[in-house]
Amino acid sequence: MHSRLLVVSLEQAVAAPLCSRKLVDFGARVIKIERQGGDFARHYDRVVNGQSTYFVWLNRGKESVCLDLRQEQDRLMLDNLVSRADVFVQNLRPHSLGSLGIDLGAWRDRHPSLITCSISGYGEEGPYSQRKAYDLLVQAECGLASITGSPLEPSRVGISIVDIAGGVTAYEAILEALVRRAYTGKGDHIDVSLFDSIAEWMTVPLLHARYGDAPERVGLRHPNIAPYGVFTCLDGQQILLSVQNEPEWQALCRIVLEAPELASDGRYLDNSSRIARRDEVDGLVQAAIGTMTVADARARLDKANVAFGLINDPVAVLRHPQLRYVEVPMSTGMASVPAPAARHQSFTSPIGGVPDLNQHFDSVRREFGALRSADDP
Repeated sequence: MHSRLLVVSLEQAVAAPLCSRKLVDFGARVIKIERQGGDFARHYDRVVNGQSTYFVWLNRGKESVCLDLRQEQDRLMLDNLVSRADVFVQNLRPHSLGSLGIDLGAWRDRHPSLITCSISGYGEEGPYSQRKAYDLLVQAECGLASITGSPLEPSRVGISIVDIAGGVTAYEAILEALVRRAYTGKGDHIDVSLFDSIAEWMTVPLLHARYGDAPERVGLRHPNIAPYGVFTCLDGQQILLSVQNEPEWQALCRIVLEAPELASDGRYLDNSSRIARRDEVDGLVQAAIGTMTVADARARLDKANVAFGLINDPVAVLRHPQLRYVEVPMSTGMASVPAPAARHQSFTSPIGGVPDLNQHFDSVRREFGALRSADDP
């Protein structure tokens, strides 16, 4: 019996690799199954010492095994791996496994404790189940693009937010299935779609659209809270501040704006009133902030305990005092990448290397049985 959770992942791009990399951070052993040309995310760019930014981010600590699942020997190798796995993850198009002669249900019948997870654009059922789906397409389809950007035009979120939502959702669901299995001894099948994952994250704007008015694009303002937006200081630098409740509004008026009378002004007593007069409220805040340097504004906001932030670009974030790094080994050198977000008091996430394509074939073959050599045709 293996001592670590064993995950076999037939994966490419972002969503499934993120899910399995988070399982690596959890302490699992992940064997990454790649097609003959490799995960196409390997080839998105060559920015990190000749390797892809996406691949370095998503694949540290995994073992790479390259298989051609159209070949019977390679399908048998996958069967052998899965027979000893706790979790199998895949993000091929729905029904693609069936066309390769792979039946997840049959696997679970033979191995009742196995947890399988399929990640796709729109799920295994429904009218869109066969449709190709990539991050930006789903951002548009689910309404996210319509509420992102300036009032003039919609925009994409600047990271692969849909893929990330799908990967995180799959990771959460797998952990839930592992907890259930600890009590029941039974595995499960999990169907995760990118559309469902981001639609859940879209709940607030969708509820506004159903029961009120659909939110408009407001750039770096908040659609439902005021004041919450960007203001320009005397020295031309911008600061983003947020007032979440009435005590914060009162402190902002007294300490930052130096206009205590606004704190009791009936026109601005609660958030709903301030939203109705958003332009007035923002004008009052801008008039005051515009007389301060950014250093002065930050000092006053700190004193008032009102939340604020600077609009940093990625270069500035690299110098941010809160940013933590881990060093990830690669065959082409070391890469400094942002550290895992969760910090466990009694557990340190292992930081393994980024695998070269098919790097672990022979070692996996030796461990998991008499399978073909990597040099065999």
